[in-house]
Amino acid sequence: MRRLLAEVWRRPGGAFGLIVLVLVVAGALVSLMWTPHPLLDADTANRLAHPSWSHPLGTDTVGRDMASWLLAGTRTTLAVSIGATVLAGVVGVVLAAASALLPTGWSEPLVVLIDILVALPVMLLAMLLAAPFGGSLVVVVLAVGFGAGVSTARVLRPAIIAVSRSDYLLASRATGTGDLARIVEHILPNVSPAIVVQLSNTAAVAILSEVGLTFLGYGASPATPSWGRVLSNAQAFIGVAPLSVVWPGLTIAITVLALAQFGDALRDALDPALRRGTVIVTEPEGVAA
Repeated sequence: MRRLLAEVWRRPGGAFGLIVLVLVVAGALVSLMWTPHPLLDADTANRLAHPSWSHPLGTDTVGRDMASWLLAGTRTTLAVSIGATVLAGVVGVVLAAASALLPTGWSEPLVVLIDILVALPVMLLAMLLAAPFGGSLVVVVLAVGFGAGVSTARVLRPAIIAVSRSDYLLASRATGTGDLARIVEHILPNVSPAIVVQLSNTAAVAILSEVGLTFLGYGASPATPSWGRVLSNAQAFIGVAPLSVVWPGLTIAITVLALAQFGDALRDALDPALRRGTVIVTEPEGVAA
């Protein structure tokens, strides 16, 4: 792990992403014990106030400290991002492995199903889930995790097929190694760079989706601190207090950029061909896109 992080750190984008992600995680942990002001403290005489010593990022529409809500929102947004990423990883790997390795009678219907589900927007899926269950952060996690998981399966399937046709996998099968053992020991390590990139993108998409779904009323409740809720509350007053929109927007943009940069650097560090400065692209014959 230390060697892998050192490889990531050597790349400028990786160093930037690693620093920002460490700060985000640290902020989430700190917010569990301390925020500059209590979240429910409202200074009604100073609503939409400009930054000051008392309120470094100003106040929101009801006079609550903007810095405190952004700091507390870090843990909510981070929890949504991690939950959606884990779910997407499980769904994506299971669907990709099943559609790539099962007999044709099972794999072809799965491929068609994946192609259909890829076209289903995350926002629409969240609305469909919110209809019976109501809007909540759980709906965001399920919608983003399932939607991104299907897209991950779409990307991983050709890579898994290519690896499964390699000589060492055929030799492993000849020695009697079980299917699950081959997947865990040989296939997943060889497609891990693609998984890393997809899941880093999923984490970024989860943050953006939480913002969008909260704005539409399907995400965090008004009492739950999250970056999406802070931005949603401030957008109606952008003409009066533009900085109240700038701070959450800048926080979201920097974090999403950091995730993208960190994912690219981690992919490069995991891929031996990219570490040597060469890129090898293989297109397995007869594999459907």
